Amino acid sequence: MTKTTVGIVDDHEAIRLGFQLTAVEAGFEILASSATVADLIEKSDGTMPQVVVLDLSLADGSQPAENVRNLLDAGSQVLIYSIADKKHAVRQALAEGAAALVTKNQNMSELIESIKLVAGGVQVNNAETVAAIDSDLEFRAKLSERELEVLRMYASGLTLKQVAYQLELSKYTVKEHIDRVRDKYAKIGRPAPGKSELLIRLIEDGLMGEDLI
Repeated sequence: MTKTTVGIVDDHEAIRLGFQLTAVEAGFEILASSATVADLIEKSDGTMPQVVVLDLSLADGSQPAENVRNLLDAGSQVLIYSIADKKHAVRQALAEGAAALVTKNQNMSELIESIKLVAGGVQVNNAETVAAIDSDLEFRAKLSERELEVLRMYASGLTLKQVAYQLELSKYTVKEHIDRVRDKYAKIGRPAPGKSELLIRLIEDGLMGEDLI
């Protein structure tokens, strides 16, 4: 089985070394380790890790959102590993496309598990991520009343045809509403490609409604 390849960007050498030991023990292959994103990309020489573990606050003064964007453009998924004391920086990184947030006070086992999920293409919404989302209304999708009505019914388990029948709409109109909702979530960095993800987004934002939970 092919090993998951990982890299780390952190300006504390002790953290980089500690992570490398833990990652190797977990069966990962370390491709790159650096104090800056620019240096890691240069060291990788075109072969980027599947997942880069990134600290938010780096000594070079680089911006979190820009670092995430550069790593994604280079071909890596990004997992934020930080003390996460600056909520605005967390939100910017997540909105730019970082797939997960693990704080440095969490167990290493949680970091390793999150890396595995991110390598598998999963957007990880743990308690820390949800708290960052909840602290900023701009990180929530702005849904119309009709979109929310359709989404609640669809996410609760009804088919597009059943939703259309109950709301006296065409199936195509219902599908257009759901497609717009998915597009809105994707644009704020919280993709919801399937029905289960749509349900999770509603629950995260407290929009599901007690009668449908």
